[in-house]
Amino acid sequence: MDKLDGMSMDIEQTEKEKLKAVFPQCFAEGKLDIDKLLSLCGEYIDNDFEKYKFEWHGKSESLRLAQKRSTGTLRPCPDEGVNFNDTQNLYIEGDNLEVLKLLQTSYYRKVKMIYIDPPYNTGNDFVYEDDFADPMARYKEVTQQSTKSNPETMGRYHTNWLNMMYPRLRLAANLLRDDGVIFISIDDNEVTNLKKLCDETLGEENFAGQFPWRKRTAKSDVPFGVSQDYEWILCYAKSIDFRACLEGGTRKYFETDDLPGRPWRIHDLTTQRSALERPNSNFTMINPKTGKEYPANPNRTWAVTKETFEQYYAENRIVFPDDYDFLNISKPAFRYFKDDDMAKAGDSFGFIPVSTKLPDDIGMTQDGTKEITELFENKVFGFPKPVGFIKYFIKAATATSINNNDIVLDFFSGSATTAHAVMQLNAEDGGNRRFICVQLPELCDEKSEAYKAGYKTICEIGKERVRRAGAKILAEAEQANQQIKLGEEEKPLPDVGFKVFKLDTSNIKLWDGTPVAEDDIQIMLDRMNDMIDSIKDDRTDIDVVYEIMLKMGVPLTYPVLPLEIDGVKAYSVGEDSLLMICLDAGITTETIEQLAEYAPAKIVIAESCFADVSAMRNAHYVLRDRKIDLKLI
Repeated sequence: MDKLDGMSMDIEQTEKEKLKAVFPQCFAEGKLDIDKLLSLCGEYIDNDFEKYKFEWHGKSESLRLAQKRSTGTLRPCPDEGVNFNDTQNLYIEGDNLEVLKLLQTSYYRKVKMIYIDPPYNTGNDFVYEDDFADPMARYKEVTQQSTKSNPETMGRYHTNWLNMMYPRLRLAANLLRDDGVIFISIDDNEVTNLKKLCDETLGEENFAGQFPWRKRTAKSDVPFGVSQDYEWILCYAKSIDFRACLEGGTRKYFETDDLPGRPWRIHDLTTQRSALERPNSNFTMINPKTGKEYPANPNRTWAVTKETFEQYYAENRIVFPDDYDFLNISKPAFRYFKDDDMAKAGDSFGFIPVSTKLPDDIGMTQDGTKEITELFENKVFGFPKPVGFIKYFIKAATATSINNNDIVLDFFSGSATTAHAVMQLNAEDGGNRRFICVQLPELCDEKSEAYKAGYKTICEIGKERVRRAGAKILAEAEQANQQIKLGEEEKPLPDVGFKVFKLDTSNIKLWDGTPVAEDDIQIMLDRMNDMIDSIKDDRTDIDVVYEIMLKMGVPLTYPVLPLEIDGVKAYSVGEDSLLMICLDAGITTETIEQLAEYAPAKIVIAESCFADVSAMRNAHYVLRDRKIDLKLI
């Protein structure tokens, strides 16, 4: 029986296991032989220390920090959000480094788009100094004090900023889907360093573009007499699978007798990538009807793998040169139906590229300020991005899958413009995108308008913005549906709710391994007695349920249903009882058998809750025979 340890995903071990699966010969006694690995890849160790590389003081420590397991958890706050039990959106208060670690198991490779607007390192904005020893203790300390700036006089001006950004980008890259993308706002102060960071964490081959954004029209008084009126948005794709587009181009559709009522067009099924770059797409397509072979070109492979080709053929999406006389093609092509739901079709071919020249109507800083001031009837936040600005990039990233539950993550959430943009765009096009916003509860300056209006932290502003913006968007959507014309369909109402979670130490007790003197027997006895019940006294069942979900890879938006079984309270997680969690005392063999009737994949039970040792032993055998995993806490 496995036991939950209250720690976040072990990123180092996970990466090592992936490497071991591909290169088992490079491991001996569990250790990686880096020289052998490099030699297998055609790279050989030499003594040339003058190679180009991006280095700064603290880089290795910040990497270790990114991979260090977190002892924290996310505690639910049902009263602070909207529609807690039904919404698919998340707002998380906490240090984004620890939060990103905690999200690894549940959201690994599930995020479609990330947008962040991090500190620009102008000398006055906040730069979080991570504690390499105990990040959770450091977080608790920071939330009780005002935030600190990063002036050039510190002597490590760029270094502090790099040490802050590097581990966060490493963790963020893990969360992106293969067809995912990240957009990062920045100004001239750190744009050069940011691009180098992204090249290292996301791969310079995945650089998709750099967008200039005009943030103002009024000229500022700056050194050298040059007014910096533009900021930059760096865009990096997770892989070649990402395609940015806002809408499809005009294409000729064919009408054919064998597909009545389904106009279609074709797209090139090759890519400009070589066989070396896409080995899984370097295969020979065979027309099952004629047996004719179409090998890939080593310098221009297929845009799909063999498995995807077989899937598309089964879905009648592949057209061969001999299929239709009026088609003048020499190789297989992809068939796109005019009435396709883009998310189901999986089609990413043939769309008009997104230009790095942004439209004039996406807004400037003054528009963002106006939007939040109108919502709050007060200027509670300085220099927010306009909703249209972020909405543009969300649309570019998700236009082909608006009904695919795409997750948009912002872990420097600020005033929550990203959440506002997601809800607004869903209301406009009927999509069901969802957001995850993460924000450190920075204290507002006591002299600020926000503080005077009753907002003590940035998070309080962000949550209130989502509430107000959501209510406004929902009211407008309902009104629009009441005014639709005859024959038109009502648009689905957008999800304007959000669940609030707050970063805290784990609900599960950790063993205190502090050394004690040999004669301090009582201290050791007290420690052992304290561990009889593994859950902290000041935590609720719901706190523990969500930590179990988080640590076992279950999304925090899955439904949680309380049940009573054999007089014992339990929780069913997921619509198909993915997990059954029981934290009540008095669990007997009969209780276990009744829990098993729900046929969950896993059952999680607090070890101290079994009625006796026999019940715990029987639980193992009862669930093993039913092929249900048992996990203890």
